[in-house]
Amino acid sequence: MTKKNEPLVYSCSGCSSAAQMANSIAIALDREKVAEMSCIAGVGGDVESLVALAKSGRPIVVLDGCPLTCAARCLNRHGIEPKLHYVLSDFGVKKLLHANFDPEAAKELTEVIAPEVACLQKK
Repeated sequence: MTKKNEPLVYSCSGCSSAAQMANSIAIALDREKVAEMSCIAGVGGDVESLVALAKSGRPIVVLDGCPLTCAARCLNRHGIEPKLHYVLSDFGVKKLLHANFDPEAAKELTEVIAPEVACLQKK
């Protein structure tokens, strides 16, 4: 499977435990070749090559840690709507400051999210 067949995944990666869990799940999806992770900071910062990649027509998956939906808002600024958007707080993930996320909970959520994302891959 080449990267061009995989959906793009963007995640929140802020300072809270929920944000770091979202980032960890996105990394897992990338490493498992379910999706290709790209840089939401670059999209939010209007980096031309990263905005162009986001607008390339590949399916977009967004992982946000909390209802602020910062990652989705960065894409929305450029008129980009995700095919799948997960807000981890909807899964009961608590947003904690100055704390690490629960790796077991991250693994469990990855196992829920990965098959849904894999359905977006082009054959």
